[in-house]
Amino acid sequence: MRKSFIALSCVAVVASLGIVAHEHPFTEAPAGFDSPTLAVNPGSQSVSNGIQEPPGDTFALDQAKFEQNHDPSTGLGPVFNATSCATCHANGVTGAASQMSEIRVGHKDANGNFVNPTILINDGASMITGRSIVDDRSICEQAQEHVPDTENIRTFRAVLNTLGDGFVEAVEDSELTEVATHQPERSNGEIHGEAIQVPVLEAPTHTQIGRFGWKDQQPTVLSFVADAYVNEMGVTSRLRPKDVTSVCKVTTDPEDTPDSLGLADIDHFAQFIRGTKAPPRDTQLAATPDAQAGAGLFRSTGCNICHVETFHTAAPGTVLNGGTYTVSAALGDKIIHPFSDFLLHDVGTGDGIFQAGPPDTVDKLRTPALWGLHIKSRFMHDLQSLTVSDAIQRHKGEAKGVIKRFNGLSSDEQQQLITFLRSL
Repeated sequence: MRKSFIALSCVAVVASLGIVAHEHPFTEAPAGFDSPTLAVNPGSQSVSNGIQEPPGDTFALDQAKFEQNHDPSTGLGPVFNATSCATCHANGVTGAASQMSEIRVGHKDANGNFVNPTILINDGASMITGRSIVDDRSICEQAQEHVPDTENIRTFRAVLNTLGDGFVEAVEDSELTEVATHQPERSNGEIHGEAIQVPVLEAPTHTQIGRFGWKDQQPTVLSFVADAYVNEMGVTSRLRPKDVTSVCKVTTDPEDTPDSLGLADIDHFAQFIRGTKAPPRDTQLAATPDAQAGAGLFRSTGCNICHVETFHTAAPGTVLNGGTYTVSAALGDKIIHPFSDFLLHDVGTGDGIFQAGPPDTVDKLRTPALWGLHIKSRFMHDLQSLTVSDAIQRHKGEAKGVIKRFNGLSSDEQQQLITFLRSL
């Protein structure tokens, strides 16, 4: 496994100075909102990052599958939140984060441990257990879920951006652990991101550092889409082969089967996400003196300790995901600027939900990537912050020192930092 060419604690400084010192010819990952959502001929105007497609496949077909609507005859439900991936993951273009959210609930047992809810459906004759998500919709009234009064841990969970996630997947675990290692020394011991090992669904005997989902509950793009397919749409696949209930179900598991190309929907979804470009900056705003001054303040206040500006992807040919995935030339040796460390932190906004890792993760959330922030209208994991200023002030816990430094800035300096954030 290739080692990082430089300690990521210094990446922001190196990037800002334009220093080049590496073993491989890293190049900037292509960026752009280049997957427009079209009602007619979906994907036909989209441009990928140059990823090689499986035989017979195209990026347009992958996007069309991502946008395809389901009904009960094609496996939708019995409980679900959306009828297609793009129902949630679209804002201007397919794959972006939107204003959509899901419900997560639970309670604590007598020992203070988180417990998933038991949701009674079908007039109490059936139940859904083993997960914290409660879907908003159902294919029949008998399957409709309702939150019991006993579940007093309740939160909304925002849809995450998927654009550029193929590059995130191609960042080696060693880069993430290096960030975590240096955070305490960079923050006087206040910030200490947690990397957790989670199962790779496509390689059942392997684990990898989680980086997708608000709890880092999934380690790979394919694992992420398979989990979302069954939890958000109720469509089962080879990786998630069983529905949470059979009430009103008219199809046989698994519902997602290979097409004439030998690819299941989850394969097309993963290929689409891996083929998307990274979210671009608002270059006009980023070029302003205020945004440029704000970039310096972003670093000097310590925002970049968690919202890491720069990562580097593994070399082409690197084998990841338990031996099931090889980094392609389109994704390998790339420089990305996600403004996230993809680690779990307690910044005082934890939702109390346990999904993966050790019990201490219950009040931790993944650092949200800030790329693409300028096309978002609501912020934080629950979308309850309506302005960037509100989102900043909600940070506490590990971020208390950073917020203290932010609040110590003049009002003009605070506005410059916010202008910089709005350019991301």
